Amino acid sequence: MSATFVFGLSALLHFYIGARLVHELPAPASWLLAGWLVVSTVLMPMGMAARRFLSGARAERVAIAGLLAMGLFSSLLVGTFLRDVLLIGFGVVHTFAPLAFPFSTLERLSAELVPAAALAVTVIGFANARRIARVVEVRVPIAGLPAGLDGFTIAQISDVHVGPTIRREYVQGIVDAVNRIDADIIAITGDLVDGSVAQLREHVAPLAQLKARHGVFFVTGNHEYYSGALPWMAELRRLGITVLHNGHAVLEHAGEQLVVAGVPDYSAGHFHDDHASDPARSLQGAPAHAKKVLLAHQPRTAPAAARAGFDLQVSGHTHGGQFWPWNHFVRLQQPYTAGLHKLDGLWVYVSRGTGYWGPPKRFGAPSEITRLSLRPASA
Repeated sequence: MSATFVFGLSALLHFYIGARLVHELPAPASWLLAGWLVVSTVLMPMGMAARRFLSGARAERVAIAGLLAMGLFSSLLVGTFLRDVLLIGFGVVHTFAPLAFPFSTLERLSAELVPAAALAVTVIGFANARRIARVVEVRVPIAGLPAGLDGFTIAQISDVHVGPTIRREYVQGIVDAVNRIDADIIAITGDLVDGSVAQLREHVAPLAQLKARHGVFFVTGNHEYYSGALPWMAELRRLGITVLHNGHAVLEHAGEQLVVAGVPDYSAGHFHDDHASDPARSLQGAPAHAKKVLLAHQPRTAPAAARAGFDLQVSGHTHGGQFWPWNHFVRLQQPYTAGLHKLDGLWVYVSRGTGYWGPPKRFGAPSEITRLSLRPASA
């Protein structure tokens, strides 16, 4: 996608918002909105391309400004579109049954509402995104779970997206919260980073402090492949984290065995031929009768996981939609958006993510650190 196309699309969509709203607003609100739209038209493409043309702190500042602009733009665009749908509907009704108030009044009031609502959603969404995720408790009822594995805990973090706006302090907050769970294992289910090892090594360093009885496990997400999956796999191993790559570990816990397996991202085969996600391959050599947990970044790995005989798949990727209305579109690509689901004999848990991608904004889809507890199905 060329820079010219991105800038042109940005300009066109910003023009649409301005054409539909600015002339309906009184001064100085109309001037403020028009000025912001001009600035945002430039900032968004610049932010996306900042690392190509700039370096160091300057690139980070431009990228952050572009992401903040993108957050407000998104809500303005959705609000403007919904306003137009509303006006068309009222216009049709007004043609056959005149409204009790002038149609122009509805146009003016709705034009004033859209920027106010977009700004409010963006500010609230920013506050939601920047707080350290809360711990969500989830019980997973596993058929035939041995008594020794009753209460086995998995602390999951996913989709942190360490990058321009998520830095070392934020990661340290996540690490501290996860360690307080005192879990049996910690699972990092992909999309940890948005940038190279050289750019972000310092900011992921707190992950070396993660502690769990049976260790910390990681699988790649699609963003690792945009950022250099092989160097990141090596870096995480250096931090003491076990990278599961179409492989597994057999854990001995309270006299019972539990298989924890992991696969590369669903799309990884497009980047490296030997990285194709293969749940069945990840179980080669595993004890046949042990209970089996799969770490897989994308929920759509679930059908292959069910065929391979897994009891639980732990995933992320969707962010729960991150902010309205995008949560309604996730199902166009993934079978599940968030929470616990059942596919044949397989339970699938989908995290809403521990960080965020793109704009620092979460609205209607709060971030989470998940504490999964295995329980017998009868419980």
